[in-house]
Amino acid sequence: MKLTVLVDNNTLIDRYFLGEPGLSFFIEEGDKRILFDTGYSDAFLKNADKMRIDLRNLDYVVLSHGHVDHTWGLTHLIRLHMEAKNEEILHNTPKIIGHPLVFNTKLFDPVGEIGSILSHEKLSRHFPVRLTKEPLWLTDRLVFLGEIKRIFDFEGKDSIGQVVTDQGNVNDFVLDDTAIVYKSSEGLVIIVGCAHSGICNIIEYAKEVCQEERVVDIIGGFHLLNPTKEQLDNTVRYIKDLKPTKLHACHCTDLHSKIALSTAAYLGEVGVGLQLSYMELGK
Repeated sequence: MKLTVLVDNNTLIDRYFLGEPGLSFFIEEGDKRILFDTGYSDAFLKNADKMRIDLRNLDYVVLSHGHVDHTWGLTHLIRLHMEAKNEEILHNTPKIIGHPLVFNTKLFDPVGEIGSILSHEKLSRHFPVRLTKEPLWLTDRLVFLGEIKRIFDFEGKDSIGQVVTDQGNVNDFVLDDTAIVYKSSEGLVIIVGCAHSGICNIIEYAKEVCQEERVVDIIGGFHLLNPTKEQLDNTVRYIKDLKPTKLHACHCTDLHSKIALSTAAYLGEVGVGLQLSYMELGK
């Protein structure tokens, strides 16, 4: 599997790409091409074009959760594919994968709407959509985790505004927050968006779903922005016990938390243009 960072808060020196407070990864696994999140704007498309990555040719678009910095780029992806159809440019229509709550309206005072611009109905007129709480294997080695079990009492407990449901407005604990996992020959590669459900909760559920205890890497946002001392201390302790080969914490992970995480495992730098490769099983 190869993962390319299309959007992150950071860019790398001498790599002339656009950064924004959002996240988007391009993943190649076997003959499948997956876009994981779309960032906030069209920056992911501009960066992909500079990297000679054709996002007209995708098998899946996986959404980690419904917040603006992960889904608002979808409107630009729709435009790219609509123009390809209109101009008869070779393209492949991807399937959208997410949690059943990923397109629900999310409200946060005083900003207002912080969820997806597109409804399930609108998006499904452009791309097929598969929403599930259950794990879904995209390839023999790559799995969408669905709804994350929350077992630790130090994370995944805070609500962010409200989510509009059939039962009315309720506190939003971001139950749609999820991840995808790759089973490499050396262990799991866990790919997260913001980890609102808790980075340790995600890791434990990934191990359960994949029946694998070894973890090679965790890349994405760890949702450690001004965390409490209890949360940070417990997270660092958990990572030390986990003994992953490396970490690539980015996006919604602050400097203080990165420094703390670096005491638990090797912490690699992340920025737009970074490419990471992992060995397949049996290779």
